[in-house]
Order: sequence, then structure tokens, then C-alpha cells
Amino acid sequence: MLQRNNLKATQRTQATVAMGFVTGMLAGVARRKIDVHPLLAANGIDIADTASRIPVASYAALYNLLNRELDDEGFALFAQPMRVGSFEFLCRGCLSAPTLAEALQRASRFLRLVLPDLAVSVRRSRGNAELAIAETRRLAEQPDDPGRVFAFEWLLRLLHGLACWLAGRGLALDSVIFPYRKPAHFADYALIFTEDSRFAPTVPGGTGTLVAAFNANLLDLPVRRDEAALSTFLDGAPGKITTLYRRDREMVTRVRDLLRAALPHPLTLEDVAGKLHLSARTLHRRLEDEGSSFRAIKDALRRDMALAQLDKTGDSIARVANDLGYADTSAFYRAFIEWTGLSPAAYRKKHVPQA
Repeated sequence: MLQRNNLKATQRTQATVAMGFVTGMLAGVARRKIDVHPLLAANGIDIADTASRIPVASYAALYNLLNRELDDEGFALFAQPMRVGSFEFLCRGCLSAPTLAEALQRASRFLRLVLPDLAVSVRRSRGNAELAIAETRRLAEQPDDPGRVFAFEWLLRLLHGLACWLAGRGLALDSVIFPYRKPAHFADYALIFTEDSRFAPTVPGGTGTLVAAFNANLLDLPVRRDEAALSTFLDGAPGKITTLYRRDREMVTRVRDLLRAALPHPLTLEDVAGKLHLSARTLHRRLEDEGSSFRAIKDALRRDMALAQLDKTGDSIARVANDLGYADTSAFYRAFIEWTGLSPAAYRKKHVPQA
């Protein structure tokens, strides 16, 4: 019983990140034949297991550690290093901007100096706006190279996270078109970026452009942060703002916590809305504003808890399904295969050999 209680306490404080984000982060280091195994071991990460997920805290720690060890906040992915301290100066350069539009323009000009391989631009047309990230040179020979994929993921998350912090609120992305084929870890895109994540592969040998669309009114929001708030924001940055469950998404976190606390009894959207003293329609809109949905949060929670329970307990698969609120074990099997590509039994056999 103590083991199960400890497991639930751990699940309450940890979300997980797909291994695809880790292998992408390490792609530039691997090309330069730098041994990162000591850094991985220090954070308890085994990259040989591509189907596993790692705690957000381990991911953020590895992110910052690699930056310091390489003196490169671009992870050795680009033609020139982006020296440590670049993100801090990016933030400082945006603080005095009157609006988010001006802040993003300043960010674009600064990144042109420290990251010439990717060009950032913001376009506005009537009620719509687009943030574009374009290759100025090919980042890799193959369009779906893990390092190239991560470069686009990383810079969009960095800019989006910074914009949310500057505005003091979550900023919903209506859609994002990524210039590569759908990666194995694309299911996490709904929680990091938006459920409307699309993929338009770049022609081999060519360059590509990522386009993130959002409401143009967001560009007129005032910058609400100052120097006093910056020191707190920079504590643990930039690693902490590139993780899966963002601090700027308060409603996502509250819904996730309520769903977890109610297990094994599943809650509906209406149930959660009532507990938050909101209408179901308002809750749906709030989650949409934060780039998520009730279904995406519920699926991500069940996935994280299922993986942890299969890894760390000897519970039967039927017990795991029941603990997660599945009335039918076969429904849990179908969901688990969709998450990992493996059945629960095959996953446990692969990850917990003694089972």
C-alpha cells in the first residue's frame, strides 16, 4: 500500500515528455561526437528506449545542463553557437516594448544576430496574425532529421512561452504548420502548441517555413512585465519554459488536477465545469484559449499515469485500467496501443524485464 501511495504522490507532481524531444535536443551533439552519457546518467535518462517518457524536471535539467556544457543555447544544431546568456538578453530587449507586436519585432531582430540560420517574422492581415520561422539555410540534409525537427519545435516554444510571459496570460495558437512529416511524438503537440497542428513536408534539398496562426488582437496586448519580474522568470530558464505542461496554462493544470483527484471515477466536462463554478461552454472556451481541450488533458493524464503504474508496480493490467477509470479493459488496450504502439503487456515486458 505504501508503494502505491508513493506512486500517486509522484504522479501528482510529475508530467512527462516524449523521448523524441530528447533525441532531437541531442542530435547536434551526436553529430559532433560529444559523449553525453554522463549528463544523461546524471538525470536518469536512457535514450536507448525511444518509447519511454521522462519527467519534465529531468528534461528541463538536461536542457539547461547542455546549454552550460556547450556554451550554446542552440544545442550545437546551428552553424554558429548561440552563447549562454542569449535568452536573458532576448528577454531584456523585449521588456520595454509597449506591445506584444513590438516585443516580437525586437525578438526577430535580436535572433537575426545570434541565430542567423532561422529567420523570425510576424505578419498581420485583418483579424489574423502569423508568426513565421523560416530556414535561411538547410539545417539538415533530410527534412525529417531529428535535429531539424527539434530546432523548429524549440524556437516556436521559446518564442510562444516568452510572449505568454510578457503578456501575463496564455496566448492561444489557432494552428501551426510544421515543415516536416508528422513525428512519432506528435501526440504531445496538442499540449505544447495546439490541437490543430499540421505537417507539410519540405522538399528534400530545400528549405522550409513554420507558420503559427493566432488572433491578430493578441499583438496589441501591452507588455505587463518589468525588471522585478524578470529575475524570477529567468530562474531555471530557458529549460523550464520549454516543457510540456506550461506554467502559463492555469486552467489546463486545474482541470488535470481535478481529473486525477477523482480517479478511478471518470469526470465529464460538465462535472469539472461544475467543480470550477463555470459553465461547460466557458470551460471549453478557456481550455481552447490555452491551446488545449478536455479530451487532450484527459488522454495525457491517463497516458502518464498508465506508464508510471506499469513501470513501478506489479499491478495487473485490469487493475491499471480500473484505476484509470476504464470500465472496459479492451478500451484501455486500444488507448495504450495508440499512445505507445505497444500493448500494455508488451510495454511492461520491454520496460520491466523482471515482470
